[in-house]
Amino acid sequence: MRTPHNERVASDISETATGRGHKASAPERRCILSGEIAPKDTLIRLAISPAREDGSHDVLPDPLGKAPGRGAWIGVTRRELDEALAKGRLRGALARAFKGTKLNLPENLSDMIEDGLTKLFLGRLGLEMRAGKLILGSDRIAEQARSARISLLLHAADASEDGRKKLDQAWRVGRDAEGSGDRGITLPLDRAALSVALGRDNVVHMALADDGSVGRINSILARLMHFLRAEKPLTDDGEVQDAPRRDDDLSIEG
Repeated sequence: MRTPHNERVASDISETATGRGHKASAPERRCILSGEIAPKDTLIRLAISPAREDGSHDVLPDPLGKAPGRGAWIGVTRRELDEALAKGRLRGALARAFKGTKLNLPENLSDMIEDGLTKLFLGRLGLEMRAGKLILGSDRIAEQARSARISLLLHAADASEDGRKKLDQAWRVGRDAEGSGDRGITLPLDRAALSVALGRDNVVHMALADDGSVGRINSILARLMHFLRAEKPLTDDGEVQDAPRRDDDLSIEG
C-alpha cells in the first residue's frame, strides 16, 4: 500500500519493493524532506539523544545508522539541507517523524553531518589499508591497473591533472574500456587530509582491487559525495549508482 507524502513512515521499518516487477531487496527508507525512497545505506540517518533534564532531545547525525531508538532519514545535498534548516522545513519534517518529542535542532547540523561522514570514510580507508587491501603509489597503481586488477581508483582533490589522466588511462586499458572516458573518482579531500588519516606521506592516489573493500568504501563515499553534491561513486559493477526512486514507483510494506 502506498503511503501518502503527508503520512509519517515508521523510520526504522523495512520497506521493500515488491510491486510493479521490482524484486525484494535491501531495506529502503524515505527521505523526510524530498519524499524520495532509496536503499537506507545511501541515506543519512538522524537520531535523537537521550532526554535532557527539561525533557528535550538533541537531533544528531548517525553516520553508521546504528544508534538505538527511532531515526529519520535524509537524502538531500548539503545546500538543500541548509535551505531546509533556514526555512524551517527540516524542523517541521522532524516534528512529524518524532511526533510528540521536544527537539533541539543544532544550527551546525550540516557541518556535523559532513564531519561525521568524512571521519567515517577516512576511518574505513585506514581499516582497508591495515588489512592490506588499499593500494598506494602511482607506479604500483598503474601496474595493477594495466593488469586489470583495480576495481576502484581514487584521487585526492589536489592531485595534478596529469597524474590523474595517466592513472585513469591505465585503468581504462586494464578494463578494456579505452575511449569510454571512464575515470577514477576525485575525492572531496586533499592529500594532506588523506596523508594524516593514513599515517603516510603524500597520499595522492589510491586504489582497491577487492570487491568487498570497494563495497564498504562506496557505501560511505556515495553518501559523502552526494551530500557535498560531488560526482557519484561507481557500484561494484563499475556503473554509476542509480538515483533514488520516487515512492509512487513501488509498493510499501510496513
